[in-house]
Amino acid sequence: MTDLHTAVLDWYDAHQRDLPWRRPEATPWGVMVSEFMLQQTPVVRVLPVWEAWMERWPTPGALAAEPSGEAVRAWGRLGYPRRALRLHAAATAIVEQHGGHVPSSYDGLLALPGIGDYTAAAVASFGFGRRHVVLDTNVRRVLARLLAGQELPAPSVTKAERALAETVLPHDDSAPVWSVAVMELGALVCTAASPRCDACPVARLCAWQEAGRPAYSGPERKAQAWAGTDRQCRGRLMAVLRDADGPVHRTALEAVWDKPAQRDRSLAGLLEDGLASQVGPDTFALPG
Repeated sequence: MTDLHTAVLDWYDAHQRDLPWRRPEATPWGVMVSEFMLQQTPVVRVLPVWEAWMERWPTPGALAAEPSGEAVRAWGRLGYPRRALRLHAAATAIVEQHGGHVPSSYDGLLALPGIGDYTAAAVASFGFGRRHVVLDTNVRRVLARLLAGQELPAPSVTKAERALAETVLPHDDSAPVWSVAVMELGALVCTAASPRCDACPVARLCAWQEAGRPAYSGPERKAQAWAGTDRQCRGRLMAVLRDADGPVHRTALEAVWDKPAQRDRSLAGLLEDGLASQVGPDTFALPG
């Protein structure tokens, strides 16, 4: 093991957060649920929802046995509720195709609905101890600075980036721990806006430090707007449907968004995405 691996793994051993999906007793299903929920969502918001979800649906079969609308309801305000539908679809496929057991191989995971390269690699690694390159936002940023001397990685994963990550992925059973340790380093120390290089265990080995911490010079990164967007409108409409005990009348949706054209467009999008259903001429509900 190199000095780089030792430094990162020792740091992780001392500083890792106690997250339930990382504990030894966590199941592959629990890991999968966490990976769906953590996409574009901070840990602090995910924790209570994950815990409630796992208490209610501790296995894929338990989730698959309920309507998809219940998954959307339980998703609460995590945002991007299509993730709930995809997780429900994945649970259904696991029951139908794998006897209720989360598949352990990358290929088996990738074949499930709603699972892409990152999630398949993460579940195979963290749920089953397999050796795979796991490239989330935090890992990509750490490796861009540490190995490539760049403040930030390219907007999307490149072949060169994946190959570079492969060169430092351990070939023994520490590979999954390495991946989660680098992820934690990015979340706690090597952050996007205010990296704490004085607290970094590998600052002396960092190519970005050695180069004088040059500023990012790649394609412009635009922050996503929220206020007044269709996304915000959809969120308001979803909150009404989620909080209701049964179907809601159109007037309840009109009460939370006063721009008719945008409201109708957003509602049509929810219906098309399967996040809502029309149960009467002017009544709507979560999918059943």
